[in-house]
Amino acid sequence: MDFLLDPNIAYLILLASVLLGFMALVSPGTGLFEVGAFFSIALAGYAVYNLSFNWWALVLLMLSIVPFVYAIQKPKREMYLGLAILMIIIGSVFMFPRVDGKDSVNPFVAITASVLVAGFLWIAVRKSMEARSVRPTHDLDALVGQVGEARTRVHDEGSVQVAGELWSAHSEKPIPAGSAVRVVRRDGFVVVVEKVA
Repeated sequence: MDFLLDPNIAYLILLASVLLGFMALVSPGTGLFEVGAFFSIALAGYAVYNLSFNWWALVLLMLSIVPFVYAIQKPKREMYLGLAILMIIIGSVFMFPRVDGKDSVNPFVAITASVLVAGFLWIAVRKSMEARSVRPTHDLDALVGQVGEARTRVHDEGSVQVAGELWSAHSEKPIPAGSAVRVVRRDGFVVVVEKVA
């Protein structure tokens, strides 16, 4: 475990733990991000515990959760997402103090990793938030109120053409084939229709 005490390795594990933790917040329930975040936080905690670190940088990293959570609650809050990413980068780059007048973390490693993490978080979080707000393409509730045509006689059972698709249907009163129908409600994958006057 001595390799974890290299500030460059510790820095990369710390960034990975923050990245996985934030992805677990954006897409909960997958299990993959949560488990990865747990193990990388444990490894980063071991490194931070055994290395000297700046308290203010650790606090800044922890506080980055606040604007991040605020940003993912509703779309159009990119400014808060950008603020969270900036706090992550500053907190992680300055986590380990300078030793003997030189940086603990290699500047090339810090810049490259920060740019990659920032870019990934910006794109992945924004796309995840967009995906959550998009209406499903097969939203069955959107059928209610649509007008279509009875393909067979409809009463206890039958079929209707609505929104370009053939649906199983039933109605309270018999409806002859070829009649215009309106979807009143749906029962699972069966639509309840009425004849349009």
